[in-house]
Amino acid sequence: MDGDFRRHFVREPQMLRHHPALVLNADYRPLSYYPLSLWPWQEAIKASFLDRVNIVAEYDQVVRSPTTEIRIPSVVVLKDYVKPGKRVAFTRFNLFLRDEFSCQYCGGLGDLTFDHVVPRARGGVTSWENVVAACARCNLRKGAKSLRQAGMSLRKPPRQPGAEELRNMGRKFPPNYLHDSWLDFLYWDAELEA
Repeated sequence: MDGDFRRHFVREPQMLRHHPALVLNADYRPLSYYPLSLWPWQEAIKASFLDRVNIVAEYDQVVRSPTTEIRIPSVVVLKDYVKPGKRVAFTRFNLFLRDEFSCQYCGGLGDLTFDHVVPRARGGVTSWENVVAACARCNLRKGAKSLRQAGMSLRKPPRQPGAEELRNMGRKFPPNYLHDSWLDFLYWDAELEA
C-alpha cells in the first residue's frame, strides 16, 4: 500500500497542490486580504524548518521523507513582523480594487477596463484622481468627451486610497475557497460564540 501511495504521488503531484498555507504577520493578521496571502505547502514547510514561522494549524494530510512524516501546515505565523507598506502602487489591480471591481459609470461588474475622467486628449493625466474602472460599453460611450458632453456621471469621485483602506477593501472580496482553519484569522463568515 505504501508503494502504491508513493507511485500515485510521483505520478500525480497535484494531489497536494491544493493545500496552501495562510500566511499571517507576527500580529496574527494576514499579510494581505486580496489577494489572500497564501504560500504553497512546500514554502510553508521550508519556512518552518528555517525557523522563520510558527505553525498554528495543520491539514490532516501528511508528506513523508525517508525519515520524517510532517503534517501539512494550513496556517503559519511569521516570527518577524513585516511592516505593511504605506504607499499604494498605482496598478490596474489596485485601481479595480479601489473601485470595488465595478464600473464607476453604470455599476456593472463585467468586462472592466479603465477610463480617464478628463481624457488624455484634453490634457488629462494618468493618476488616481483621474482614472476610474469602467466597463467597455461605458468607456466606448464616453470616448474622448467630458462627463457633461457624454451625459454621464461618476458613482463616486476618484481619489488615491490609503494602504489600510485598500487592505480593508480587500476584505470585501473573500476568495472562492476558505479552509475552516483560516476562519478564526480572517473574520469572514466566522460564527462568533455568545
